[in-house]
Amino acid sequence: MKLSDLKPPKGAVRGKKRVGCGTGSGHGCTSCRGNKGQRSRSGGRVPPWFEGGQMPLQRRLPKRGFVNIFKKEYTIVHLDRLNVFPSGSEISVKELKQQGIIRGEKERVKILGDGELKVPLTISAHKFTRSALEKIEQAGGKVREI
Repeated sequence: MKLSDLKPPKGAVRGKKRVGCGTGSGHGCTSCRGNKGQRSRSGGRVPPWFEGGQMPLQRRLPKRGFVNIFKKEYTIVHLDRLNVFPSGSEISVKELKQQGIIRGEKERVKILGDGELKVPLTISAHKFTRSALEKIEQAGGKVREI
């Protein structure tokens, strides 16, 4: 037996219902749509959220909160990710992108103090946490805020 020999059992596959092919077919005339009304028209379907003209749910519910359009978003980098750089090197956003540590559209970078820094580095970023500042200085590195 081969894959090309496989067939469904007899009677399992039915032909497509041919609607609108004359009155003798049993599915002619109105093509199984009934006589009048929205669903009998071409394109006459309503979206699933339509409630028959009643005020829709998404408009009945109150709005919650707001979106701060002035919010500054940061890409976060953990300290232990910076151990790939050689000792004494200067790190900026450009080097982080080249190394593949950060990617995306967010232009600001924030260094978090997760993990340990094993090499002294000079790091330039937009923000640092207190724990990150302490760990960088303990490792003999320097911090420069942009």
